[in-house]
Amino acid sequence: MAHSVWHDYIKERLPKHYFSQINAFLNEVYGQGIVYPPREKVFAVLQQTLPSEIKVVILGQDPYHGPDQAQGLSFSVPDHVAAPPSLRNILKELEDDLGKRSSHDLTTWAEQGVFLLNACLTVPAGKANGHANHIWEPFTDAIISVINEQAQPIVFILWGSYARKKKDLITNPQHLILESVHPSPLSAHRGFFGSHPFSKANAFLVENDRIDIDWLR
Repeated sequence: MAHSVWHDYIKERLPKHYFSQINAFLNEVYGQGIVYPPREKVFAVLQQTLPSEIKVVILGQDPYHGPDQAQGLSFSVPDHVAAPPSLRNILKELEDDLGKRSSHDLTTWAEQGVFLLNACLTVPAGKANGHANHIWEPFTDAIISVINEQAQPIVFILWGSYARKKKDLITNPQHLILESVHPSPLSAHRGFFGSHPFSKANAFLVENDRIDIDWLR
C-alpha cells in the first residue's frame, strides 16, 4: 500500500512516537465534534500516490470546512457538491489555459501523479485553519521533504503566501517551482489568472521525458 511506503519514509524525519501523537489528536478532535474530511479520508493523499509516482504537487492550506466538501485531496470536492470559490477560479484558469473541465472531483488528477496535499490534514467544521499549529505541519513538511528528495523531476505548484512559505523545503534543483497568488476571489486577479500553471507543468514534464497530465480528465 502507498500509505505504508509513506510511513517508512516519513517516520525517519519525525520525533519518536509522533504517529502515536497524531492518532491521539485524531481520537480527540473527532470525538469532540464535527471535523473534516471524514476520518477515513484524512490520509487519502498518501493512499492515492506513491512518492516515486509523483509528477506534480499542488499545495493547499487546509481542507474545506463545510459539509460534504473535503475529500482528503487539496482543492477537490465531490461532483455533487458545488465548487467552492477557489476551485471555481482554478477551473476557470484551466479552461483559459488548456480547455474546459466539468468535474469538481480531482481524483483523476491524483491517479495521474498529481499530489494534492494540504499543509493541515483536518479542520473543525466552520473554522478555517482551525487545526493550524496543532500537529500537522511537521508531518506534512516531512512529506514535502520526501518528495523533494525523489529522483524524478517534479513540478511544485505553490498558490498563495502560505504555500509559498514551503519553498524553502524544495531544494532539489531538478524540480520546477511555479508560484502565484492564491486562486481565492480576494487575490486571483492579482496574478493567478493568466499564470498558465497547467500548460507550464506539462511542458516541463515533457521536456524531462515524463508523461504529461491530462488536466481535463
